[in-house]
Amino acid sequence: MIQYWPRYQSLELNKQVVSLFYNTRQKLSHNLSNYTNCKLYVDLLDHNNKRKLFSNVLIELEIIILDIIALDLTITSIKLLSSKILFDLIYKSLKRFIPECKYSYDDFFSISSTYWRIILNEYHLLIEHLLIYLTHGSSKIQDHFFVFDYEKTPISHVYVLFENLLVQVSDLIIYCILSKKNSLFSIITFIKNNHLSNISYFSMRSITLFLNTLLVQSIIQLYISQPKSIYDSRYKVWLLSSSGLVIKYIYVSRLDDIYLLSKFQLLIFFFIEIQDLIVPQVEKFVFIISKIFLYVFVSFLGNSVIFCIRFILSSIYNNYK
Repeated sequence: MIQYWPRYQSLELNKQVVSLFYNTRQKLSHNLSNYTNCKLYVDLLDHNNKRKLFSNVLIELEIIILDIIALDLTITSIKLLSSKILFDLIYKSLKRFIPECKYSYDDFFSISSTYWRIILNEYHLLIEHLLIYLTHGSSKIQDHFFVFDYEKTPISHVYVLFENLLVQVSDLIIYCILSKKNSLFSIITFIKNNHLSNISYFSMRSITLFLNTLLVQSIIQLYISQPKSIYDSRYKVWLLSSSGLVIKYIYVSRLDDIYLLSKFQLLIFFFIEIQDLIVPQVEKFVFIISKIFLYVFVSFLGNSVIFCIRFILSSIYNNYK
């Protein structure tokens, strides 16, 4: 039986939020390894540090939710402040994770990079709707934004958004730390001094390959995967499972996201349309040609076999004659 998220502020909503935090904390005892084809900066950490980081993000997120409720922020205020709330969550979780970190708030959010652009294009999907679900209920979500009616929002849907925020914020924290290091040597030194490294990334070569892979992945994500997801009305989410971190896709309305794309990114729409138009025709043509070729080949092979049999029989007959 499907259970639905509470629609309004109520005791039931508070209970569901408490259960959400509790159940997510329980999941942190599971395997947190990433076995997908998509890398994360947080993969650099060993299991204990990854669990510690996720736990710190949960603590700071809980504080933020309590503050929003205490201040009685309206939906409009949450939407206006959602990007700042995200930045605060990243920064405060980082300071909790590594207290001796001396970077200031401005140091981190003056970052300009491909990966940061990806997040800025999707921050409303990452945190805005989740904050509304947790503090005001599903009735305040824009109708028809998701594929189901807001009055029947599955509890599992809110869990998906919650776990995705947890994983992506944790990943952003490690990214922010590494992006402020001015050399590979300083990155490796920081990792070693803080005992963060996963054994898979122990050598300088493995860390270099890891960071270069993430850079290429970010470029592909920004200029190809993200525009395609917007065109397909999909959003990639990260989830916690008993077998490790997994990727899923949910359907959302992304019409407003089109205005955030550059002209180069919009070109992907054109290529997708060309693909949708031409590929089926090419496949149909190849299928017909293949059938014709197969028919000719089978006919030729059949006639050849018959000819060989007749030739053999004729030879046998002539020998006996």
